Amino acid sequence: MSSKINELLDIMARLRDPQSGCPWDLKQTYATIVPYTLEEAYEVAEAIEKGDLEHLKDELGDLLFQVVFYAQIAREEKRFTFDEVVESICEKMIRRHPHVFSDLDVVDEGEVKSNWEKIKQAEREQKNAKKTASLIDGVNEALPALSRAKKLQKRAANIGFDWPDHTGVVEKLREELAEVEEAIESGDAAHIEEEVGDLLFVAVNLANHVKIDAEAALRKANRKFERRFRCMEEIASEANTSLTDMDLAGLDGLWNQAKKRLD
Repeated sequence: MSSKINELLDIMARLRDPQSGCPWDLKQTYATIVPYTLEEAYEVAEAIEKGDLEHLKDELGDLLFQVVFYAQIAREEKRFTFDEVVESICEKMIRRHPHVFSDLDVVDEGEVKSNWEKIKQAEREQKNAKKTASLIDGVNEALPALSRAKKLQKRAANIGFDWPDHTGVVEKLREELAEVEEAIESGDAAHIEEEVGDLLFVAVNLANHVKIDAEAALRKANRKFERRFRCMEEIASEANTSLTDMDLAGLDGLWNQAKKRLD
């Protein structure tokens, strides 16, 4: 293991030293670190999406620190060490890539993915030896909803439970939208929530079919909306007015101006 990794592990150990460590770091648990881990993962994704590779270096370091933090707590509890974390992922990658580390021949990327899923399914069956293993075992419930929907759908698609192309998904999307409208007319909040959820679930499936990551697409849509909204505020300020003083028609007009200015 490199000296720099050892240096990072030593820093983490000192931060958690009961006598001379940092009071904040000493208070942390697996659970309290999770929000920071999620934030750092999203910051990695944001740096990649923006093409800011210098920033990516820093964000990857922050994410690595999260892994070291968990491993340090586990070491203190005599559960596992950082070395064992590394050993575990090394074994997993070698096991899941027999076409690289063994003598298995593959034709193309599709066959690689198929073998990967078969190996993962065998791992799930071994892990759940005392109960019937499911093809959707291991899809983490803590994932963002769009990302989890994508994984669930891909597991189902691996056995052919999916539309053959995007046209079927588009038709299903229209069907779900009609059901949302019916639910809204009923005024039943629980029913509306259920139908909106179904609509979003199918929208993720459409993204899968057209090779788009729904989570990334929505993040980009959020940023686009933010840019345009801020531009609306700038235009209003230039006219010595405020968005809060305008009606919907006026706001819609500003929105169109903002689109033209930014596009």
